[in-house]
Amino acid sequence: MLLNELLCISKVPPGTKHIDMDLATLPPTTAMAILLYNRWAIRTIVQSSFPVKQAKPGPPQLSVMNQMQQEKELTENILKVLKEQAADSILVLEAALKLNKDLYVHTMRTLDLLAVEPGMVNGETESSTAGLKIKTEEMQCQIGSLSLHCTIDEKRLAGYCQACDVLVPSSDSTSQQLTPYSQVHICLRSGNYQEVIQIFIEDNLTFSLPVQFRQSVLRELFQKAQQGNEALDEICFKVCACNTVRDILEGRTISVQFNQLFLRPNREKIDFLLEVCSRSINLEKASDCLKGNMAAFLKNVCLGLEDLQYVFMISSHELFITLLKDEERKLLVDQMRKRSPRVNLCIKPVTSFYDIPASASVNIGQLEHQLILSVDPWRIRQILIELHGMTSERQFWTVSNKWEIPSVYSSVILGIKDSLTRDLVYILMAKGLHCSTVKDFSHAKQLFAACLELVTEFSPKLRQVMLNEMLLLDIHTHEAGTGQSGERPSSDLISRVRGYLEMRLPDIPLRQVVAEECVAFMLNWRENEYLTLQVPAFLLQSNPYVKLGQLLAATCKELPGPKESRRTAKDLWEVVVQICSVSNQHKRGNDGRVSLIKQRESTLGIMYRSELLSFIKKLREPLVLTIILSLFVKLHNVREDIVNDITAEHISIWPSSIPNLQSVDFEAVAITVKELVRYTLSINPNNHSWLIIQADIYFATNQYSAALHYYLQAGAVCSDFFNKAVPPDVYTDQVIKRMIKCCSLLNCHTQVAILCQFLREIDYKTAFKSLQEQNSHDAMDSYYDYIWDVTILEYLTYLHHKRGETDKRQIAIKAIGQTELNASNPEEVLQLAAQRRKKKFLQAMAKLYF
Repeated sequence: MLLNELLCISKVPPGTKHIDMDLATLPPTTAMAILLYNRWAIRTIVQSSFPVKQAKPGPPQLSVMNQMQQEKELTENILKVLKEQAADSILVLEAALKLNKDLYVHTMRTLDLLAVEPGMVNGETESSTAGLKIKTEEMQCQIGSLSLHCTIDEKRLAGYCQACDVLVPSSDSTSQQLTPYSQVHICLRSGNYQEVIQIFIEDNLTFSLPVQFRQSVLRELFQKAQQGNEALDEICFKVCACNTVRDILEGRTISVQFNQLFLRPNREKIDFLLEVCSRSINLEKASDCLKGNMAAFLKNVCLGLEDLQYVFMISSHELFITLLKDEERKLLVDQMRKRSPRVNLCIKPVTSFYDIPASASVNIGQLEHQLILSVDPWRIRQILIELHGMTSERQFWTVSNKWEIPSVYSSVILGIKDSLTRDLVYILMAKGLHCSTVKDFSHAKQLFAACLELVTEFSPKLRQVMLNEMLLLDIHTHEAGTGQSGERPSSDLISRVRGYLEMRLPDIPLRQVVAEECVAFMLNWRENEYLTLQVPAFLLQSNPYVKLGQLLAATCKELPGPKESRRTAKDLWEVVVQICSVSNQHKRGNDGRVSLIKQRESTLGIMYRSELLSFIKKLREPLVLTIILSLFVKLHNVREDIVNDITAEHISIWPSSIPNLQSVDFEAVAITVKELVRYTLSINPNNHSWLIIQADIYFATNQYSAALHYYLQAGAVCSDFFNKAVPPDVYTDQVIKRMIKCCSLLNCHTQVAILCQFLREIDYKTAFKSLQEQNSHDAMDSYYDYIWDVTILEYLTYLHHKRGETDKRQIAIKAIGQTELNASNPEEVLQLAAQRRKKKFLQAMAKLYF
């Protein structure tokens, strides 16, 4: 608002795109106002993308929640406008880089001058010396000594620059100009892993890359290797070796990954490790501490090797000879010889670190790490067999707290007597469920298939559990894949869904979500015939989602019929009303008085309201969503204190009253309506009926600008952005009257007069009254070209003559004089003239409010 005021006061013509204005020819204060606005716009867009730490919420209060929601929606609307204008803002700022003159920004003094003499155009406020002088160099580059009015954190800016260069490398970047970070990221993207290794070796001398960054690179390579890229195994070892040498030089312990990768040493690994050690230390400049760390590392590597030829490779290396004294080298070699099996058995070998019993726990830790990372069912089985061979005291299903299975299954699985089988079943299922959650359906299917094969051997109960989970997985796979493009599911999948719904096996643990997804699946693919006629009666009594699905399917089928035949619509209404009803409870306070309290989530209905909302958000079929939405809108409207009804398609099929009005939690209903509209518009943002509901909600909550946005959007989506006439069942008289009220309360009185023409019977009284208002926030006379009713134009002519507004009167007279508005014209010509003006006006309004 402040920057828009600055634009107005700086003589920026309203309605003119900034990109169409030549900054070089504008007065300095005008150009500066345009630049300030567009700089703010781009900065706001960028800052909106940053993550914001949410404040810890206090006790939920509806008024506070509504206010927060309104603020959020207002902010989102502003951001949407700014993002649409972003391309133009960037072009304006780029054009500013070519300016070669100083600019000026208004001060309190120049603003006071404007207030005293608002008509001044060529006076002091527009001269080259008015206001605060901003040098061209400072406007273009606010860094360093040039900047007088802004202080820049140069180190932070350099960090941003470096991060941007990693994401979008400059086209003219060379290896000499790039930072090590950028070089590493470019190499990883291009698969040039050998270059990454060379960068890490060089960094072992400078210590410029943080250890955490180097570890993240290794983790990324490990993940790629785990996904089946076996060629990366060698690269992982080499990067791990580089990181390990960096760790020991800085006094940190050797990582578990290095011990794991070095379990089976060979000549190539030893050679590479020696190369890294040699290139990572400058013996002439290195401190005694660094030399000592390196010597201790090489010594420990030798002690961990069983093959003497590898020991001699290290002990004969130049670096080893330089760092260890003769006595230390001889003692080490003697110790290794005594450990060799070729020596006399009576000589007691000296144990190394890896020979003592603690090595078992190291191996267990490494295997547990592999167990956590692996998604290959056969590898998981192999690891568990190894672990159970090492110890029988551990429960390996507890290794990761991320492994979770539904509580209805856990008692059955944890009741398996054999510990290896118990661990394997639990982990396979937990990993499969996790993969399904993150939409890694191929791995989930492998894990579930392996688990199914395993449990089939000993547990019919768990076999059925796995079949149910695999059905749910197949539903998710179809919905996330070919189902999104509208391809119907296979008849086999539909048959399996029916089979699940009709299943009557006793003592089978069932997850409610499977039934929920199955019913939603049938509704989404319009299997209404089955839900209404073929569902077994026992299911309607035992499964609330099937009951709800049947009522929704039947209501869809009956919709085209006469109102009196819609019995199921009344049944569905009663079910939802009961779900949204609250039970009243009496509570005795400390003072002995009895007060009435409401139980928010009551069990009066077949399910909780939160469960109903969760189920609805699994639906995608437009007709089903429209029916549910209209039901909740009608329920919202029956409230006694409602002022502005919300309109909805098919709203007439529902009862118009509720016997026990006090029992309904209308606050919860209002919240549900808002959530449902938000969800349905995420499914189809171009459904005009849902857009009108959203607009009505904003209208009812006094958010008139947002309401206009959605009323206009509803008209735009069903008229090819107003190039065709908006259907009368979309822009009904009620919608037009609400748009009129919105414009009136926003002080856009000329828009009110124009909209009065859209009514089936023109509302001259409201139009004339609005035109009498002199405090209008719209473009007033620039809208006269959109008026086609001659009576309104004649009234405007009279009004401007009465006020002595000659210029505006001439504009109105010019509008009346257009030949296509001549009353003698055929009706078709007059209708065409009206339609053309409707189109242009609505398009102008859309640009204003979108």
